[in-house]
Amino acid sequence: MLKHGLDPAERRAPGRVEADDLATRRAGMEQFLQVAAPKLDQLFGLLGQSGCAVLLTDAQGVVLDQRCGEGDADIFQSWGLWEGADWSEEAEGTNGIGTCIAEDRRVIIHRDEHFLARNTAMSCMDAPIYGAEGQIMAALDVSSARSDQTEGFNRLIAATVAQTARQIEADNFRAAFPKARIVFADHDDSEVAMLLAVDHDDIVIGATRGARKAFGLGATGPITAVPASDIFGCEDGPRGFERAERAAVIRALARAGGNVSAAARALGIGRATLYRRMKRLGLGENIA
Repeated sequence: MLKHGLDPAERRAPGRVEADDLATRRAGMEQFLQVAAPKLDQLFGLLGQSGCAVLLTDAQGVVLDQRCGEGDADIFQSWGLWEGADWSEEAEGTNGIGTCIAEDRRVIIHRDEHFLARNTAMSCMDAPIYGAEGQIMAALDVSSARSDQTEGFNRLIAATVAQTARQIEADNFRAAFPKARIVFADHDDSEVAMLLAVDHDDIVIGATRGARKAFGLGATGPITAVPASDIFGCEDGPRGFERAERAAVIRALARAGGNVSAAARALGIGRATLYRRMKRLGLGENIA
């Protein structure tokens, strides 16, 4: 009421952005929407028969995509749970989508917990989705039209929404680094996607929001390049150029099936030179 000048009793129709604005927003997130679509279908397949709609918004709370059963379409459209609708807190007060984005966390807004009286017939379960640079880029929402839906059932739906949001985030992260090796980072926190993108030089070039927090890589924006071995604490044995040289020699020998002459040719050095390097690196005893 004080911050946004909203009246909880007002009965105006939900706000919607213009068609050109919606098209621009969707175009700017085209790859993300393509990545997310199969997961939206899957989520709706699980929950659609129970009177739920699935919505995906941008970081401003504008609905970009939705799934809804034909029998429920009229009521969800009348509530504004449709493409182009603005569900920011500024426009609607406390609500699943807007509050999820404003507070940067999973939320359940059950019926009369909504700010506007006209929204109190619905229950909304939401989870934020983070982009490849750690920024919040979307909210995933499941809204229910059922008057008999319990808070306990809402919690079950919310857990499924959170899991789907993590899957979309992980798939979008992989799509953002198509040429990198994607490493799953095991961590105690199972509530977030923990992925690192590592290039051919074993340098970490990207990390999901959860991995950034766990490994101190900065909350948002491009990360400072760091060797994967530094992050995972693999510092025993040779270091620096010696470690890199050892790895290159081992790879060449493995590709050559242990044939030193073939490995030397692949490395562009003489056979005798390779033998000397193998001896210095302590690799002679491993060659048949």
